[in-house]
Amino acid sequence: MFAVDLHTHSRFFHGWRGRATRYDPLGLRLNAVAARLRGLDGFAVTNHDYAYSAEIRTPTIPGIEVSTTEGHVLVVGPNPPSRTEARGLTPVETVSLAHDRGCVAILAHPYRNSAARNSDAEFDAVELNGKNPDHVARTRRLADRLGLPLVGGSDAHYPIEIGRAYTEIDADELTPRGVVDAVRAGRVEAIVKLSPTDRLLARAYNRIHTAKGWMESGH
Repeated sequence: MFAVDLHTHSRFFHGWRGRATRYDPLGLRLNAVAARLRGLDGFAVTNHDYAYSAEIRTPTIPGIEVSTTEGHVLVVGPNPPSRTEARGLTPVETVSLAHDRGCVAILAHPYRNSAARNSDAEFDAVELNGKNPDHVARTRRLADRLGLPLVGGSDAHYPIEIGRAYTEIDADELTPRGVVDAVRAGRVEAIVKLSPTDRLLARAYNRIHTAKGWMESGH
């Protein structure tokens, strides 16, 4: 069993979409330190519309967070696309692209700035997102309704956020292919583990996202 954060970013901000910045190498290494301190075995690197990797000691899983026409979708596995155009793909097209490249497609933060859950896309899993823990119960019900496994991801843009949500993965070895096979087989469990600092950050993010009109209320 491996503890893996399936949604992390190697940079602070969303600017300069579609390409790495000079901060990415440092951000990745800081995330690795934070992941070890949180007791994680590894993490996926899922930047907005570009894939990024570098040689570090902590196992990383390749990935990309695709900004589709209806919301964000995580593509994780051995061969994610190196770059996508923001709002250039529908959720259905993104899932097809993920599968063609041997990856899984995960519906990210389905109740924040997203309508992708209402598409006809055949996702492989639904994400419990660590940035908005008030959506946990609602997201669990969505996964049940869709008949999909739940995975956990912190959606960390800062190292301190790593591991506030993660996925327990039942696999023989922690490899991109092993992660894909485990998600598809449902051998995963989403975990949300918030420290007092994480709870403070969650309240701050909720206020920011509500002000932007991104948050959906309801039960």
